[in-house]
Amino acid sequence: MKRFKVSFACILLASGFTTYGAVDGEIAFTFNTFAFLLWGALVMWMCAGFTMLEAGSVRTKNASVICMKNIGLYSIAGLMYYIIGYNIMYGDGNAWFGALDLGFHSTAAESALFNGDEGATIDPVLAEQSHSSMSMWFFQMVFVATTASIISGTLAERIRLISFFAFVVVLTGLIYPLIGKWTWGGGWLTELGFVDFAGSTIVHSTGGWAALAGTLIVGARSGKFRDDGSVKATPPSNVPIVTLGVFILWLGWFGFNGGSQLALGSGFDAISMGIILVNTNLAAAAGCVIAIAISRPVFGRTDLFAALNGAIGGLVAITAAPNFVDHIWAIPVGAIGGAICVLGMRFLDFLKVDDVVGAISAHLFAGIWGTLAATFTVGANFLIQLIGVAAIGATVFIASFGLWSLINMVFRARISETVEQLGQDVAELGIEAYPEFVVVPEEELLPDTER
Repeated sequence: MKRFKVSFACILLASGFTTYGAVDGEIAFTFNTFAFLLWGALVMWMCAGFTMLEAGSVRTKNASVICMKNIGLYSIAGLMYYIIGYNIMYGDGNAWFGALDLGFHSTAAESALFNGDEGATIDPVLAEQSHSSMSMWFFQMVFVATTASIISGTLAERIRLISFFAFVVVLTGLIYPLIGKWTWGGGWLTELGFVDFAGSTIVHSTGGWAALAGTLIVGARSGKFRDDGSVKATPPSNVPIVTLGVFILWLGWFGFNGGSQLALGSGFDAISMGIILVNTNLAAAAGCVIAIAISRPVFGRTDLFAALNGAIGGLVAITAAPNFVDHIWAIPVGAIGGAICVLGMRFLDFLKVDDVVGAISAHLFAGIWGTLAATFTVGANFLIQLIGVAAIGATVFIASFGLWSLINMVFRARISETVEQLGQDVAELGIEAYPEFVVVPEEELLPDTER
């Protein structure tokens, strides 16, 4: 198949593209596919953000394990979603469950064209779909990894590596795809009219519920909650890295929400993406500012960690419905999401629930708020939104609690007390994230008079 180098302007002129009109045929197919791949790559970059956020939030003796967990969960998510997850979510089936087919492939028409089969043309591909099959798979896969990343941060510093990976296998291969089938896969919640544009509940609350179930099984870090009711402070070990992680997540969120338009074949799609990205940014900024404002009365100081989580809370809250033109509403949605996040962190401390990075507050609590807030931003039905939140929450929490309990019996979910004291980096990986400088020179480097 020949490749042609054509300027963007020539494409627009040749296709008859106007400011608000749509392109047709192969041009639309190309734009849509490109959007999936570009936005998907940006969402994948969020894995780096989660890694930095978590690695900087834990004590230095556990930072390497965080890196291992995050690259491991991304890899597991990609494999499990390919092997079985995507088909459960989007395969033929019913309103509750897709298909159990193994693997996912390009269509026969796409394969024939790619392989250069005699007589193969683009026309059969265009007749069946508006984008390439594998670009859609890729874009959906990176969302699965985001869900798993939420759990990694919550359970940091006391979950065994093998236990965490075992949970991720089931989460990405079955639990998340099942929720996805009910919603984005055209299932029963979609039929009811449930609205969740980019996944405040489907992605973020699902991760939050699974994390909550996990921390109830694993328990808090040793000494985190004292007998007198006070909470031992565990400040981030590397504040610049945590801050960098949040900025990376903020950037990736533009792909997360903007890409959920699921098309770039018309002026309407382009306008929608602009609106979505502006609302996303406004909500994050509002969440950050309100978190700064209330952190002093809540924590007794102007808290950077609260500000960073407040921005994430604002991002999570707007994700359910960022597609509205009254942009001013993005500010209260994000601000309340940020406030809920900060207050949620304090509330979990009161309940003695140990969440290292504040992920439950940022992703679960703010996710529930954002899903319900779609009622007044895009006109969703409040009762149906509530049903969706409750059904997904109950299903994910019960399934996760049962799975964590099983893992705890089979593998032992929590690290030993000795490993917790030494740090997982040395005990499980045999490598330190921040090896100390050598104070005493090696013997062979010393002058003879010093030997």
